[in-house]
Formats: sequence, C-alpha cells, structure tokens
Amino acid sequence: MMMDRAKNLKHKRSMQALKKQVDGTVARATRDQGLCLLLTGDGKGKTSSGFGMLMRSLAYGKAVGIVQFIKGKQPSGEENYIRQRHPEIPFYQMGTGFTWDTQDREADISAARQTWSAAEKLLKDESIEFLLLDELTYMLSLKYLEEQQVLDAIRNRPAGQHVVITGRGGGKALKDLADTVSEIRNIKHAYEAGVKAQEGVDY
Repeated sequence: MMMDRAKNLKHKRSMQALKKQVDGTVARATRDQGLCLLLTGDGKGKTSSGFGMLMRSLAYGKAVGIVQFIKGKQPSGEENYIRQRHPEIPFYQMGTGFTWDTQDREADISAARQTWSAAEKLLKDESIEFLLLDELTYMLSLKYLEEQQVLDAIRNRPAGQHVVITGRGGGKALKDLADTVSEIRNIKHAYEAGVKAQEGVDY
C-alpha cells in the first residue's frame, strides 16, 4: 500500500509538471493563420493523412480543394467518396499514373504543368480554406515544375488558406517554407512480403 501511494504521488507530480509545460505551450500559441503542412518520408500514409485532414475540414463546413499529381489512373476510395458524396468539391488529377509506367518525360511535364495551373488557381482563390496538393513533391524532385514558381504561389496564397502537400522528398526550400513537416518512416510493408494492395486500406 505504501509503495502504491508513493507511485501514485510520483505519477501525480509528473503529470502536474507535464500539464504546466503543455499549458504554457498552448498559452504561447496565439497567432491565427493559414498553415502549410508537408507530409513526407518513405512510409505509407501520407496521402491518407492528407485526406484525413481534408475530411476534418469538411466536418467544420470549410471549403476544400484537391489536386493530385501522379495519381488518377487507378481508382481510389477517396476519389470515389468525394466524387459521389461531394461533387461540388474542386478535384483535379494529373491522371497519368506513375512515372515508371508512363516512361515519357515530355508528356509527364506537359501534364504536370496543366495540373499545376489548376493548383495555382485554387492557391489564389480566397474561398478555398483547405487545399490538398497530393504528390506535389515528385514534380519538384523530377524538375517537372519550376521550384520557385511553386514556392511563390504557396507563399502568396490567401492568408487564411491551409495547404497540405504530400510525397517523398521535395527539397530543402519546400521544407523551410512549410510551417509543419512530418516524416513518415517505413518500418516494414506488407507489399514487401508479397501481399497485394488491399482495397480500402491501400487505395
């Protein structure tokens, strides 16, 4: 009993110290602004996380937009849901599939630029409160788009607009520009053990 009391007292003091630290951090965060978030890394879940935040924004009645680079050849649960349940949402896809499938750099660059023009319009649209730029990082890594043009458009967007960018890499300048950067690391993947992509989990 005495040992339990000592443990409980130690735990309570630890939690009090943690609460003081957390409360202080919350109290110092007073600015209200549109955020730029970068979800990167070689692990699974970047697009899933981006769509999770988009659904969160929808739940609060916010106007959202989606631009997908690379994706668009293979149907996905996210696309099916948005197009069926929320046809009013701007949803643009490059539609070429993966670059290792197309094997046509000039065509990919042309498609990337057309898709970027749709993204640029949404980045200037003050009515859009949340914008998902899925797999944009690859367009920068492969130099399909001009990095400075992309960075300037993101930097000069409407003050209250939140932008979420997904994909591996993207370069130091994009990481420096983003307010929040999260890296998803691959520990292991079922695909590596011969398990095919699963409907509702992987797409």
